[in-house]
Amino acid sequence: MPMDRAAADTLAHPDHQAEFLLYRLYRIHVTAGRKVVQMCDERHGITRREWRVLSFLAENEGVPSSELAERAMLDRARTSRTLTALADKQLIERRPKPSDRREVHIFLSERGRAVHDDVFPRIAAINRELVAELSAEERAVLDRAVARIQATADRMLAGAPPLARDNPDDEP
Repeated sequence: MPMDRAAADTLAHPDHQAEFLLYRLYRIHVTAGRKVVQMCDERHGITRREWRVLSFLAENEGVPSSELAERAMLDRARTSRTLTALADKQLIERRPKPSDRREVHIFLSERGRAVHDDVFPRIAAINRELVAELSAEERAVLDRAVARIQATADRMLAGAPPLARDNPDDEP
């Protein structure tokens, strides 16, 4: 006996919280993220948030902390605290802008670059493991679908004021 299309399409018509797309993605994030958290802590004594900021900084060196906060999807206060922790661990350098010494730009230190260069391929391996059972075609479809879903989420928030805490599920 064929199932009703709406009943079979749990993404569009969820019956339970566990069927919500956001919940399912969050579970993947938390479950696989445990490996990331453990590896970052054990190898370098850094948190997931410190890794996120370090990684975005590696891709955008020399930016002010406000831009780094935006790219890492963290509020400015959390970014400031994270940058202080990274500076205390000698993983970043804060350099005043020569033309305006009030504006500080952030750079990786040599040690920070070494940490990034050690951690990035390990997290890339976790990423590969997550998608290993998908064919190349399935990965391409998933990639396009995730991009479209992100574009929809961006449109849903267009013009909305920023949240007090940009990523409410992020660890304190």
